[in-house]
Amino acid sequence: MAELRLIAVGRLGSGPEAALFARYAARLRPPLAVTEIADARGSAAEVKRREGAALLAALPPAALAVALDLGGRAPDSLAFAGLLSRWLEQGRPVCFLIGGAEGLDAEVLARADHVLSFGAFTWPHLLVRTMLAEQLYRARAIAAGHPYHRAGRP
Repeated sequence: MAELRLIAVGRLGSGPEAALFARYAARLRPPLAVTEIADARGSAAEVKRREGAALLAALPPAALAVALDLGGRAPDSLAFAGLLSRWLEQGRPVCFLIGGAEGLDAEVLARADHVLSFGAFTWPHLLVRTMLAEQLYRARAIAAGHPYHRAGRP
C-alpha cells in the first residue's frame, strides 16, 4: 500500500492542537508521515511564493499531491473514503499539502492532482491538520467496512 504524507507550513508545537492531531494520526494505517515547512517572511505574495516552493521541494517524485484549499472540492466522508482508497491503490505516495496563513501559491495548486476543501469557512491551518487526520482515520475505517454512523442522513 502507498504511503500517506502531510506536508504543511508551520510547526504544530505541543499545544492542544498537537494532542488532538496525535490522537487521530496514531490510529492511521498506513501511518501519516509529517513534514513541516518553515513559515516564510516578507510580503503576502513573497510568503506564498517561498512557502509554495518549499512545499513543492518536499513533495516526493511521482507523488499524488492533494492540496487543501478553499477553492477545492468538498466531498462528504463516504466520497472521500472512496477517493482515498483509489489514491492509495495507485501505489504512489499520497501527499496532502497545507499552506500557511497566506494560503497556497498558484504553482502548488497547478501541481496538485486534486484540490480539496473543508468548506467555505476559513480554518486555522493548525486545525486543518487535525481535521485532515480525523477524516483520514474515518475514511480508512469506512474502507475497512466499519459501520458509518452518518450513512443515510441528509
